[in-house]
Amino acid sequence: MDDSLMHRIHRAWLVAGVTFITLISAAAFRSSMGVLLEPLEAEFGWDRATTSSAASLNLLIYGLVAPFAAALMQRFQVRNVVSAALALVAVGSAATYWMTASWQLMIMWGLFVGFGTGSIALVFGAIIANRWFVARRGLVTGVFSAASATGQLIFLPTVANVATTYGWRASAVGVGALALAIIPAVRLLLADSPAAIGQKPYGASDEYEAPTIPRLSLTEVASSTINTLREVATNRAFLILAGTFFVCGWSTNGIIQTHFIAAAHDHGMPSGVAAGLLALIGIFDIVGTVASGWLTDRYDSRLLLVAYYGLRGLALLYVPYVLGPHVAPPMIFFIVFYGLDWVATVPPTVALCRQHFGLAKSGVVYGWVFASHMVGAGAGASFAGWIRSNQGDYAIAWLMAGVLCIVAAASFSLMRRPEVAVD
Repeated sequence: MDDSLMHRIHRAWLVAGVTFITLISAAAFRSSMGVLLEPLEAEFGWDRATTSSAASLNLLIYGLVAPFAAALMQRFQVRNVVSAALALVAVGSAATYWMTASWQLMIMWGLFVGFGTGSIALVFGAIIANRWFVARRGLVTGVFSAASATGQLIFLPTVANVATTYGWRASAVGVGALALAIIPAVRLLLADSPAAIGQKPYGASDEYEAPTIPRLSLTEVASSTINTLREVATNRAFLILAGTFFVCGWSTNGIIQTHFIAAAHDHGMPSGVAAGLLALIGIFDIVGTVASGWLTDRYDSRLLLVAYYGLRGLALLYVPYVLGPHVAPPMIFFIVFYGLDWVATVPPTVALCRQHFGLAKSGVVYGWVFASHMVGAGAGASFAGWIRSNQGDYAIAWLMAGVLCIVAAASFSLMRRPEVAVD
């Protein structure tokens, strides 16, 4: 790297750039399953409950790995864990080319891809934001959160078109190839922390002292992660954050990301058009989530989350009335309204984890909160698939998701403001 360029650009921004690209790609790997549900069912004769089970396992593993990934990054360094995760995604996705049975889908897409993407989930972004930034931390967290939507924006319509034109196997192999292509950039640009290269975080004062990042054994990694959960499991703030993030996962990855394309197709909309609408949600989510990061730097995160969950609940109650064979104005209104709120919940949730539990512990705490998010996503995906198989439509699933969001909004009335915000 040219020395003059390094003097002009703080290394934090280069690290943020490669993190953003990795998070974009992880979103593409994870969201492509929603496009492949119907092609897999058509070829193998599986029902929606079977394919939804694989999607649910993917989401569940994705979430449960997150808190351990945070600890593994402390043990083996961020760069090494991210590189290994991308390699695992590549193997799991490409290997589906030879799949012939549903149990193989569960292993390759559920376990391999779930484990790999879980290791480079938003917990990874939270760790980078907390370690590398003092100034603009909320904004950077918002940008990383928006990367999830950007992955859908860039890749999901492409995955759908490739699957339609060349078959689902071509899409799966393409996802694997993309995962491999990112590894060199990770190895070249991603550093473990500013202190590791003799720098301070972006915006840090001359008096700033970085917290010590312990190097733990594998046994210590597991025990430290579990012990952190034990320490916070009865804390009211943690219970509210974990419970509301469970609802966040149910209402985003669980029902919209996994089932929106199939639900729209049930109402006569072509799958490619529905994938484009899901990508359009991603466009507006970029705006909404970056704005949420900016707001998080300035306002009470609890009040922001009340607004986000409440508005999301109202939007989900509206879904059954806008689905149809054509893209009408009410559908566009839903896409814009919901898109602005898609993962806007992440920056204030990360901030509350840091404020209530401290910088050193916040990565693992947020990992457990995020695990709850993905358990909710898996539960929501399974519930929606079961409702569709037994009722013939998704009406009850939309209603349940909307009500859960409204309950989540109300729960923040029980959360106290942290006495001392921890930077």
